[in-house]
Amino acid sequence: MIVTFWRAVLVARRFIMTEAVKPTIVFVLGPPGAGKGTQSLNIVKEFGYVHLSAGDLLRAERNSPGSEYGELIETHIKNGSIVPVAITISLIERAMKESASTKFLIDGFPRNEDNLQGWNDRMDDKTNLKFVLFFDCSEDVCVQRCLYRGEQQAKAGAKRSDDNLDSLRKRINTYTNSTRPIIDHYQKLNLVRTVNAAGTEDEIFGEVKKLFSG
Repeated sequence: MIVTFWRAVLVARRFIMTEAVKPTIVFVLGPPGAGKGTQSLNIVKEFGYVHLSAGDLLRAERNSPGSEYGELIETHIKNGSIVPVAITISLIERAMKESASTKFLIDGFPRNEDNLQGWNDRMDDKTNLKFVLFFDCSEDVCVQRCLYRGEQQAKAGAKRSDDNLDSLRKRINTYTNSTRPIIDHYQKLNLVRTVNAAGTEDEIFGEVKKLFSG
């Protein structure tokens, strides 16, 4: 009876400790075509993080049968504008809860001041922000990469609706006016780790590894 009691106490303590563990977060930011998704997958393989792409979560929700947000999300994606923060954060939080991991790369978020405020209000006290991984790349290189990706996906019958020149211009404008100030905000807090994303995939990941190995 006594043994059973103390086993129950031990289980309860382990449960409390598990509940108290805050997930470690790395925000992954940069212009469209900077290689955020590609490098995030490399980080997953090398360092065991779970990759949560805000864009992929939104596209999946858009394509989900019966989604009440599907049409709204599609409109924002085509216009290169930013989906309401409540929708994006709810999808991110749901994905985190469904995962057994405590280490997450959140790719393409926060994208503007509203995103930042929404995250701080709803998730800041539930998570630990390790740093912001910023892939810095010129507009010309990013545009060429996105157009090439669009061509390759079109051949495979899976082209993204926003990988065209018109949508790209809108997305880059949104990045410049809305996302770059968020990077600057975190820079002032000494939380930004910048990687030159103009090189090859291997060259870029060589720099990324130094940030996660330290």
